[in-house]
Amino acid sequence: MSVVTPALARDDELLSRFTQGLVTRTVAHVAAEARLDGESLRNIVDRYEIDYAWHVLGSDRLRESVLAALASGLGRPADDTQRKAVHDVLQAAAALQPSDALMSFDNDVAEHLSQLLIAEFE
Repeated sequence: MSVVTPALARDDELLSRFTQGLVTRTVAHVAAEARLDGESLRNIVDRYEIDYAWHVLGSDRLRESVLAALASGLGRPADDTQRKAVHDVLQAAAALQPSDALMSFDNDVAEHLSQLLIAEFE
């Protein structure tokens, strides 16, 4: 079983694979989508729970979702090392996001990251 350290979370292939799977959009893209749907930007932001990507990735809500998905995949609660790995990867990914990138809380990040980490932990 390998250990995901803060250095691993920042520097290695795991972070790259994780961030490549993220779906982000710019404000202009979200606004264009809202216009096509005939709704206000506020409505689309509220409906899809959109916020800055760095905020979504750094949120307690997402971290807890990843930990729940990880526990489900492992068949047991995450240990302290695994909890720290989740925190480190999410924080590193948040730090990499452009300041104008948007992301929805309604996403598959928890499942995606938990699967990558389970592969690392086995």
